[in-house]
Amino acid sequence: MPVQDLKGRPVWQRRSGSESLAHWVMWLIGVAIFAYCWQQISAATTWFFVWDAPRIADDIWSRATPPRWEYITQLGKPIWDTINIATLGTIIALILAVPVAFLAARNTTPSRFIIRPVALLIIVSTRSINSLIWALLLIAIIGPGVFAGVIAIAIRSIGFCAKLLYEAIEEINETQVEAITATGASRWQVMAYGIVPQILPAFAGIAVFRWDINIRESTVLGLVGAGGIGLQLSSSLNVLAWPQVSLILLVILAAVVISEWVSAKVRGAII
Repeated sequence: MPVQDLKGRPVWQRRSGSESLAHWVMWLIGVAIFAYCWQQISAATTWFFVWDAPRIADDIWSRATPPRWEYITQLGKPIWDTINIATLGTIIALILAVPVAFLAARNTTPSRFIIRPVALLIIVSTRSINSLIWALLLIAIIGPGVFAGVIAIAIRSIGFCAKLLYEAIEEINETQVEAITATGASRWQVMAYGIVPQILPAFAGIAVFRWDINIRESTVLGLVGAGGIGLQLSSSLNVLAWPQVSLILLVILAAVVISEWVSAKVRGAII
C-alpha cells in the first residue's frame, strides 16, 4: 500500500503499520510458544543420554557390522509373509473401499444426508488409527500371527483407498453419464458404462500406490506380534543380536526399494 516519505513522495510498502504490528505480534506469540514447548521437552529429557548418544551409536555400529550373512537363509519365509500381508491386506481393502467410495461420492451416493455421512465416517475412522494400533487390537482379539497383520493392513487401507477413489468419482466427466442416461439406461448400467471406465486408471494407480505403502507398514507389524519379518527383527533386538539386526534391516531396505521400483513401473504403464 502507498505511504509518504519525509518529502511527501509516495512509497509502496507491503503492509500497513497496523498489519506489520499484527505480523510481528504473531511472530512473538509463535516464538513464545516454541520456547515454552522446548522448555517442557528439555525438562523431560535426560540430556546425559543425548550427549552420550554418538558413543552408543558407534558401539552399536561396531557390533552390527559386518552383518551375519549366513542368517539370510532364515529370512526367506518372514519376508514372504510380509509381502503376503501387504498384498492380501491391499486386496481386501480395495474390495471394501469400492462400495464405500461410491456411497461417499456426491454424484453416486443414494443419500447425501444419511448414507454419505456414514461412509465418510468409515473413511475417517479407518484412516485415523495407525496399522500398529489395529494390529495390537486384533492380536488381543484373534491372537498373534499373519492373519492379524493382514486384517490390520486391510482396515488401515480402506479409508485411504476410499477417499482417493471417491474424489476420482466426483471428478468424472458428467457428459458421458448424461449421454448414457439419455438412452434410458438403469442406474447400474450408468455406473457400469459411464462411471467405472472413467475411474479405472485412478483405481489401478491407487491400488499400486497403497500396496507400496503397505509393504513398508507390514515390515514393522511383527514388532507387535503380527507376523512377517518384523517378528524376526523383534526377536533379534530382544537378544541384542546386532549382526542379525543389520542384516534384517538390509533385507527390509531391499524389499522396500524393489516394491518402490515395481510401483513406479506399474504406475508409469497405467498413466
